[in-house]
Amino acid sequence: MPATNEFLLVKQAAELLGVSANTVRAWASTGKLQEYRHPVNNYRLFKRSEVERLSLNIENPNPVRPAPKPK
Repeated sequence: MPATNEFLLVKQAAELLGVSANTVRAWASTGKLQEYRHPVNNYRLFKRSEVERLSLNIENPNPVRPAPKPK
């Protein structure tokens, strides 16, 4: 298994993202965040690099263009 600092537990990912642990679990179940499992205890794990990338997207969201008005 890769170095332990490469992966985060649910609580650690939640703290880094500024959301609750349940939100991290929900994002994992909907595919917004890739979830991995520890081979021994089956804990949810998240790659630090993926969590950091999601954190940047949360801090700098893309603007949404308004839908064109029907003619």
